[in-house]
Amino acid sequence: MNEQRNLFLAIALSVLILFGFQWLFPSKPATPTAPGQAVTAAGTPPVPQAAADAQPSPQAVKANAAETRAQALDKSRRIPVRTGKLHGSIALLGARLDDLTLAGYRETTDPASREIEVLSPSGAPHPYYAEFGWVPADPTVKVPGADTVWSSDAAELTVGGKAVLSWDNGDGLRFIRTIGVDDNYMFRVDQRVENYGTRPLTLHAYALVSRTGTPKTEGMYILHEGPLGIFNGTLKELKYDDLKKEGTVREKSTGGWIGITDKYWLTALVPDQKGEATGRFVHQRIDSGDRYQVDFTEAARVIAAGGAAEASFHLFAGAKQVGLLDAYGEKLGIERFDLAIDFGWFYFLTKPFFYLLKMFHDALGNMGLAIMALTVLIKLAMFPLANKSYVSMAKMKALQPEMQALQARFGDDKVRVQQEMMALYKREKVNPVSGCLPMLIQIPVFFALYKVLFVTIEMRHAPFYGWIHDLSAPDPTTLFNLFGLIPFDANAVLPGFLHIGVWPIIMGITMWLQQKLNPQPADPVQAKMFMFLPFLFTFMLGQFAAGLVIYWAWSNSLSILQQWVIMRKAGAKH
Repeated sequence: MNEQRNLFLAIALSVLILFGFQWLFPSKPATPTAPGQAVTAAGTPPVPQAAADAQPSPQAVKANAAETRAQALDKSRRIPVRTGKLHGSIALLGARLDDLTLAGYRETTDPASREIEVLSPSGAPHPYYAEFGWVPADPTVKVPGADTVWSSDAAELTVGGKAVLSWDNGDGLRFIRTIGVDDNYMFRVDQRVENYGTRPLTLHAYALVSRTGTPKTEGMYILHEGPLGIFNGTLKELKYDDLKKEGTVREKSTGGWIGITDKYWLTALVPDQKGEATGRFVHQRIDSGDRYQVDFTEAARVIAAGGAAEASFHLFAGAKQVGLLDAYGEKLGIERFDLAIDFGWFYFLTKPFFYLLKMFHDALGNMGLAIMALTVLIKLAMFPLANKSYVSMAKMKALQPEMQALQARFGDDKVRVQQEMMALYKREKVNPVSGCLPMLIQIPVFFALYKVLFVTIEMRHAPFYGWIHDLSAPDPTTLFNLFGLIPFDANAVLPGFLHIGVWPIIMGITMWLQQKLNPQPADPVQAKMFMFLPFLFTFMLGQFAAGLVIYWAWSNSLSILQQWVIMRKAGAKH
């Protein structure tokens, strides 16, 4: 049996299995970590070991499911947040950042659709907020909490401005919180506590992000969504289901960051990058559902009578733009902040691919054209390997008549057929494997580009031409209503695997044409299997991002042209 056909079949089936696994099955669980201490009520300050007896206020976690987001916002006086990229407000009740939408991103491609909500207040259908404060070593010391009403003269928070909030506990402590925001998505929260009492006090500064309800995720093996962070230079990721099992996971770190990520959006807390802090991932089941919390607690600070202490945190709440995360990492010294984007195992390829894609987009003005330009560049880089592969295929195809003659001559004696074919390869100086091995090197390149197209926000709602208005979404057309000529919504009626649009069909045709240029397997079973693959891939890629399908169709077209020229020079019939 022809060894080359076996290798081709193995490669094709391997790719099929990989894609099928990602398409059909949900995310892989992360490796469990050792459980931490018992969970306190989520949405309240983390309790340091030195203050283990402190009890957070239980009413802080109650949520009224009947309230709308607007009603929840009306429960507190607020300081509006207005920048070019953010709209929202800061609640004076609890001094929380709990109302934030992204001015530059909408829920759909319709410019009139709602802005993406990043943060939402307690009491809303899906509370999601950031909170900062102090936890006392002595639980009898009064510190501000979720029910504290702060004072402020700030009328609005804008870029370059500051909102200063204050609260006095009436027992010797004054708390001052200063909040600023840049022209993107980074807040700076400076906390100061002044001790005008008569005895020293020990406090721990903390910052937390709390999210109620398990969000709908892509459910893809190749994408992490959920809690994550960098601790001592190492990335830690937890799926929501894993955190439910663990309850609490604790990580100590110097610097780093912790947060909760969606596919395109991120909330992340950044402590002092030179100080030590304890980070936690927390899950708790409450009346309103599952609540997830990530937090940092800094080391104890002893505040002498008449003295003061300060602590600063940064909060990122916005879109995961690659260049922006890189810039924050460099400017603020945040270690590996770009790993908030799941670049995957082929990081060394995916990130350069992204920047090349962005460069082409800046030059051509269209992300679809940028994908095509990047494909040409990849093809040029792979030209020597591809050339070797196609030359070998051309030689193999030229030997097809002799191979068929050997099969006819020796009939069912497969051992003799194999021996004669190997002798033929040796005589004609053809290596059946050499044409296939270069393809193995191209597989990581394909997956790396797939990652770039799938996880980067720059692809979201990026239009191409014609009917493609979002390269990150599947082709909206379908064969089963003749691509819109028959007036019914086939995509709403038919199961997902039958949503076959124009671009998947184009991709399938190019795959079939490329297959016709290759030497046909001698084994009729293998030949039928190969004939079936273009149809299978057409249906399988029907629900993939249009950008990826365009890449594959264009890549196939370039390969067909290159292969046709080489085979013509080699004298192979096609």
